[in-house]
Amino acid sequence: MTIQINFERLKQDVQDLAAIGRQQDHGIYRMAFSPGDMQAREWLQRRIQDAGLDLYVDGAANIHARLEWDGTRPSVMTGSHLDSVPRGGHLDGALGVLTGLECLRSVREQELPLRNPLESVAFTDEEGRFGHMFGSQAICGQVTPDSIMQARDLQGIRLVDAMAENGLDAMEALHAQRNPGSIQSFVELHIEQGPVLDRQRLAIGIVDGIAGLFKWQVRLIGEANHAGTTPMNMRRDAFQGLAEVAGEIPRILEEHGSPRSVATIGRVDLFPAAANVVPGRAEFSLDVRDTDPVVLDQLANACRRSLSAIARRRELMFEFDVMSELQPVKCDSGVVDTISAMCQEMGISATRMHSGAAHDTQIMSTITRAGMIFVPSKEGRSHSPSEWTAWEDIEIGANTLLNTLYRLAGDAA
Repeated sequence: MTIQINFERLKQDVQDLAAIGRQQDHGIYRMAFSPGDMQAREWLQRRIQDAGLDLYVDGAANIHARLEWDGTRPSVMTGSHLDSVPRGGHLDGALGVLTGLECLRSVREQELPLRNPLESVAFTDEEGRFGHMFGSQAICGQVTPDSIMQARDLQGIRLVDAMAENGLDAMEALHAQRNPGSIQSFVELHIEQGPVLDRQRLAIGIVDGIAGLFKWQVRLIGEANHAGTTPMNMRRDAFQGLAEVAGEIPRILEEHGSPRSVATIGRVDLFPAAANVVPGRAEFSLDVRDTDPVVLDQLANACRRSLSAIARRRELMFEFDVMSELQPVKCDSGVVDTISAMCQEMGISATRMHSGAAHDTQIMSTITRAGMIFVPSKEGRSHSPSEWTAWEDIEIGANTLLNTLYRLAGDAA
């Protein structure tokens, strides 16, 4: 037997939340602790209370909806995030929060018996305005007083100040840590943010692993000189070094990576950035990802060797800062198999796949069994106003999540 969510209610929630933080360019602006984010938080808390569910907000400002919570039995948890990147889309994160809420409402209304409580969470700052996945890290005991005090956004605003402006004490996040025994399992529904499901015309992606990453800010430092009077063989051109680094990426991936390896130079700044001056400094980001920690280490070593060799050959200085590092994770085989079984029982077209993007599941997997459900992203678009998932796919995804959660938490589990 399978059960169904109230799709019209979920659809209305998606539309209502999408109006919060939307600006004239049609993008969503709900960066963590911004006015849009705070308005969305208030809206969600009202929806939880209207549904007759228990509302709990922990010290990291994670918003929990709970069904049959008694503090003794471990909960089956789902959730995602409300915050967005600047000019983001309306489904990234938000869909997982809203489907989680709808699943709890549906179980309550249908009076389905539970062996374990159900819990749906809206995690704080998944998109990383102040770092990486603050809310889930707090739940998993991965924040410290120092990390909280040091957290700043790109404009230099401190996390403690942003939270204080909204009546919150950032240090309370230290008390958000959960005992691993209090969570039986965690399942997150999310849009794929890639083109695989859409191109293959599949309804569900069953995530079996989430890529880890390292992100560096690299500087190649040479010498700025006149573009007309400096011979080519006498230049210490930082941009030419950068261009050679970019050209080396396919070789590095082929020799040291795997079929799941990706590397991106997504941001470049040249100095002094004048048309008639040889660039004396090039700064750029390097983002490398893979699902295997050994492969990721091999790629990091290969990138360092290549950067060093290019800098030495072109008489440049080379230095870099590690902006972030996340270890790859494998999703729990039991949770993955449960999602797969539900897709088979419901006659849903599905495939097992990995996630190249980081998610709260990656953090939650450090304290509990965890898995993910992907729904298609039209043409793979995400983090933009053009982000879209067909309503039919949203309904299928929500019902897959509902039945997976009930299989994990219900009396028949």
